[in-house]
Amino acid sequence: MKKKETKLPELQFPNAELLPEIVKMLNEGHTITLRLRGFSMRPFLEDNRDKALFTKPILENLKVGDPVLAETMPSHFVLHRIINIEGEKVTLLGDGNLISEHCKLEDIRGAIVGFYRKNSPTLDRIDGRKWKTYSTVWMKLRPIRRILLGFYRRLWIPLFGAI
Repeated sequence: MKKKETKLPELQFPNAELLPEIVKMLNEGHTITLRLRGFSMRPFLEDNRDKALFTKPILENLKVGDPVLAETMPSHFVLHRIINIEGEKVTLLGDGNLISEHCKLEDIRGAIVGFYRKNSPTLDRIDGRKWKTYSTVWMKLRPIRRILLGFYRRLWIPLFGAI
């Protein structure tokens, strides 16, 4: 007998409405899986394809290289990687961005446990070897990111699709 698959409906809301509610739930101790929107973490995380598993951040445990959900301005949230922490000042940069953003440590609203990429049921944890290797390499390539991202957008995606 075949097992019947149940497809759960997905709802979409503007980030400005949804993310404050997500933050409330994180602060209550819930973990949340959320489909990603936007291109700031390209090339490895894609808009409307990949998902992130969020948890409440433990601020003293955050370190350079960690991807986080931050509120950089009131009701403006970004999922970026921490590239620098100086006291309470945090510098963020999306993997697909060339310009950094800033916030305070207290503005970090969510920590990332891992990502579900390419509709895989397996979580790629940020403390796993795969993510750590990718992160180390990608952060060292920052001086030539503009070239790599241009190649990815203009040639790779049209020929092969998103990676």
